[in-house]
Amino acid sequence: MLLLALLSLACVSDAVPLTRRMVDMSYTFDDTILHLPIVNKFQLDVVYNGTELNGIWMLGEDYSASVHLGTHMDAPAHFDPNGTAVDKIPIRHFVAPAAVIDITAKAELDPDCGATVEDLLHWERLTGQSLNQTIVLLKSGWGQKWNNMTAYIGSTEADINKMHFPGFSEESARWLVENRNIYGIGSETISFDRGAANTFPAHQIFLATAFLVWRT
Repeated sequence: MLLLALLSLACVSDAVPLTRRMVDMSYTFDDTILHLPIVNKFQLDVVYNGTELNGIWMLGEDYSASVHLGTHMDAPAHFDPNGTAVDKIPIRHFVAPAAVIDITAKAELDPDCGATVEDLLHWERLTGQSLNQTIVLLKSGWGQKWNNMTAYIGSTEADINKMHFPGFSEESARWLVENRNIYGIGSETISFDRGAANTFPAHQIFLATAFLVWRT
């Protein structure tokens, strides 16, 4: 099931005003949607199309896809055998102020770069607000590569060990967990870990602490 994450970009009083708007972060869910090499792609099969039961014309289709396809949410149970499932997450955590951490400039220079602790602190200094009780969204500019699988995963090969794209560094993930009370994170890349981080350290850190994660 495709999960759409609509985040309320709210502002907090007594701080630098932030734009209040709604952002649809989803992509069209069909057979053109990009996916990690280790998950099944979208597939639509026509079961019947024409005159069928009792002479009545009918159209019916089946579709299948990985649950980690398209814009979706990772629950803690994704990486933790004792983790919380989606239906157990408090609904109040699904709507929160969004803190957009922009690393576009350095991602253009180095596709393997990661968001750092300094990037997070820079946002707090710039806005005069805390990351507490926000959903931290990582902006890298990678969404512009969406229609090009090679550019999006940073490799011509379907091999998760050869991917190159930005994400949260292990250090920034650990700092957020240990120093701030955030509700979740989001990323416009195919994984919120860096593509070169094939042990998925950010997954292990964030999902072990009952965070919500949205990604494409």
